[in-house]
Amino acid sequence: MGRATIIALLAALAAAAAPERGAPNREAPMGHSQPAAAGIPFRSVMAMQARLDGLNFSCGWVDGVMGPRTRAAIAAWRGTPDSPVEDADILEAARALGVVEGAFAVHEVTDEDAAGLSPVPPTWAGKARMESLGHETVLERLAERYHASQGAVRRLNPGILFPNPAVGERICVPRLFSGPREHAARLSISLERQLIRAYDANGRLAASFPCSVAARMEKRPVGDLRVVNAAENPNYTFDPLFFPEDAEARTLPGRLLIPAGPNNPVGTVWIGLDRPGYGIHGTPNPEDIGKTQSHGCFRLSNWNAEKLLRMIVIGTPVIVEP
Repeated sequence: MGRATIIALLAALAAAAAPERGAPNREAPMGHSQPAAAGIPFRSVMAMQARLDGLNFSCGWVDGVMGPRTRAAIAAWRGTPDSPVEDADILEAARALGVVEGAFAVHEVTDEDAAGLSPVPPTWAGKARMESLGHETVLERLAERYHASQGAVRRLNPGILFPNPAVGERICVPRLFSGPREHAARLSISLERQLIRAYDANGRLAASFPCSVAARMEKRPVGDLRVVNAAENPNYTFDPLFFPEDAEARTLPGRLLIPAGPNNPVGTVWIGLDRPGYGIHGTPNPEDIGKTQSHGCFRLSNWNAEKLLRMIVIGTPVIVEP
């Protein structure tokens, strides 16, 4: 790719990622308008991430950061999931993905957005007393709805009174894309790369999602597994015996039933595997995916867990690789 082509592409990306008419049109604060990588502006990286998300090649969440998860998503989309991605590859991907006008939309805060918000108790006993574990703030709700980080939503909307903007406030958000409805003939989980990949019946890589894995090596079930059950919006049974390091758990007389909701410990999806206690599930903390580690299960953001749920059936093979 020649220099003139790169300059022209960068100019097109910067223009294409501008919010559409009617969206908040505020300048980013000082220091927030620097290119993210390869000279690509923050908004253009967000637009690319949203497009990859729609094609089932997720970087975890849309945040405008050209980090290792986004590069891994680009590599998976290109069909070379284990190859490095250089800056020139990113620019080519941006052009091929068609990051064009309409990459952002306007969400007007509604009464429904602001309804049912409640702090999540910090203790297990407190969680068990709740009717449900919903969102705590409007910002959390909108970030999850649009598969974005809360920081990126704030950055797109300087001047908005987050975390609970008023009803009627107009919020610039990444536009979600509807990708192909895939069927997973098998799943592959890479412990080293912390990725869950779905392959179709022809062996084509159809989806790739960042995940968190167990902190302790002996809790990582390498080998052949399969899906044995699945549930949307599950509750969660907290068994103190499995959490000996938890001070509160040592004081509890028995198990607790934790109600469903996006802030449930397993999020909005449970996909059980044929090893007792092991599964793939969502999380109340999507921005911790790939950063923090679990007790043994494989954690995804809620939106990616929901996508994966629609791809699998009972009996889908799951191969866990080192």
